[in-house]
Amino acid sequence: MVDKPSLISRRRLIRTGTLGACGMLLAGCDRLNSSGGFRGLLQGAESLHMGSQRGLAREALAREFAESAMSPAFRANGNKDVADSAYRKLLASGFAGWTLIVDGLVARPLALPLAALQALEQREQITRHDCVEGWSAIGKWQGPGLSRVLDLAGLSDRARYVVFHCADRFGETPYYESVDMVDALHPQTILAWKMNGQLLPEAHGAPVRLRVERQLGYKHAKFVMRIEARESLDGLYGGKGGYWEDHSDYAWYAGI
Repeated sequence: MVDKPSLISRRRLIRTGTLGACGMLLAGCDRLNSSGGFRGLLQGAESLHMGSQRGLAREALAREFAESAMSPAFRANGNKDVADSAYRKLLASGFAGWTLIVDGLVARPLALPLAALQALEQREQITRHDCVEGWSAIGKWQGPGLSRVLDLAGLSDRARYVVFHCADRFGETPYYESVDMVDALHPQTILAWKMNGQLLPEAHGAPVRLRVERQLGYKHAKFVMRIEARESLDGLYGGKGGYWEDHSDYAWYAGI
């Protein structure tokens, strides 16, 4: 469990590196944010934080809560709907023809229907979603462990990252996210198709979203259509491992 002061500090660190130009911090941060030396300092802090978390709490679990602690309202982060016509048809059919593609550095590429994911061993967890915008909510999620899906695909020893390609876009740019193998194989990292006891709604990423509970909200990719195992993030869109990382300099490692 991470205490509240640590969480706030982590959020502030990410905001300093990503949202200074929006006036979310004290006057003068714009000039700092444009400084290569200052941005290098932030990147070094990110590496230090990641190293500390990995060294001290590699297998630690995010806190799980009782049903009585669930939030009466749970805001949706990121895009709340998908304009793509193929997605709209799948949504209208209850995702009857939808399949999750699993490929890249795997021995057995997969195309898994939603029913196949639902038939796998499930994990249910009540956890807190912490958004970089400063709000939190507690909800219940259900789905198979990502590690189980990767096992079915025969993950290669060469794979260092797992990339989530999504149906939504910002303008012409597809949304995507990535995690390393520590988070990919963590027991609380699941492909959630159920939220608060109901099928995942569109606003929260139907039919499947990533829940990687030790990371801030923007890492929890929604509308997941394809999972790709990779040795490197080089050459993938902006090369920083995620949409917000590429376009707004969010930290790739968003552990809390």
